[in-house]
Amino acid sequence: MEGSRAEILAAAAVCFMDRGYTETSIDDVARRLGATKGRVYHHFASKADLFAGIFRAGMEMDYAAIEPFRDIADPLDRLERMAAAHCRQIIRSRPFQRVVWQGVQLLLRGATTPELRSELERLNDYRDAYEKIFREALAQARDAGALAVDNLGLSVSLMFVALNSPIFWYSPRSGETEADIEKLVRQVVAFAMGGLGAKGGPDR
Repeated sequence: MEGSRAEILAAAAVCFMDRGYTETSIDDVARRLGATKGRVYHHFASKADLFAGIFRAGMEMDYAAIEPFRDIADPLDRLERMAAAHCRQIIRSRPFQRVVWQGVQLLLRGATTPELRSELERLNDYRDAYEKIFREALAQARDAGALAVDNLGLSVSLMFVALNSPIFWYSPRSGETEADIEKLVRQVVAFAMGGLGAKGGPDR
């Protein structure tokens, strides 16, 4: 992302994470940036446009995180590595990922303007395509006998409940290291894979 735009998105993501869509204003974002509203409006036409930009950026981060693992031949290995990459990205870009979650909730509740709803519907299709990548790996791992799942749709949904959970409980700790984050990722992924009945998969 271009520098100034990226700074605005990062600041706004924290504002939306902390206050929610309704309670966040462009003034709040400008204050967090230490800038004028004009700087924000130079890049984003409205609060809805800014919110949608964060949603889109969050999903782009997710796609980029799993891309190196999408061609792994073994479906269980692929699923585990994508799950770890996803969970790691959830932690590293938590404000953006929290906005993605907020966007889905706004869409489900219908609590949006027509302008935002139209954009969120397009972004949700982008999110559904991302979920489909995991669904296909999960189905292939099940068909190979590596997972014990019956309802594929429910299994994917519950897997993402676990993998996305850090958006609710994670916060950086003083002195936290990359090793600490990796330990969290392994614990979350192990829980998710255990819920899918993973059989004999490698320890990630």
